[in-house]
Amino acid sequence: MTREAAADLRESLADALTERREFFRTAGEFRADGSYVVSRKAAESAGNAKVFDSFDALVRLYDRLPDRFDADDVGRTGITGSRRHMLIRHFAEHPAFDCHIRRRNPLSAEKTDGDRAADGVAEAEE
Repeated sequence: MTREAAADLRESLADALTERREFFRTAGEFRADGSYVVSRKAAESAGNAKVFDSFDALVRLYDRLPDRFDADDVGRTGITGSRRHMLIRHFAEHPAFDCHIRRRNPLSAEKTDGDRAADGVAEAEE
């Protein structure tokens, strides 16, 4: 394989392993190292993002939350500041999580009846 072909292959692999998906107010990004980043859509500072080791780590966080949850509940997991609200919005916006915004002030969400759609989780992990 030529050096140029190898460089093209490396770039193609990196593109396949990374994906950024934007929602209404948040975005999720799968990184090449396997981590998953939740961020405010169009925000650039680290204060507007939370990095998880993997998408599964985010799913585990969601599973630990009560059926009705707010920023205090998310904060009990060690997440601080405005990232708590960002995660509530991301859970409501991402199709892998079966929940919706319950109240806007104070911001809270509610898990809906039924389990997460298996295809939503699979789609998010692709």
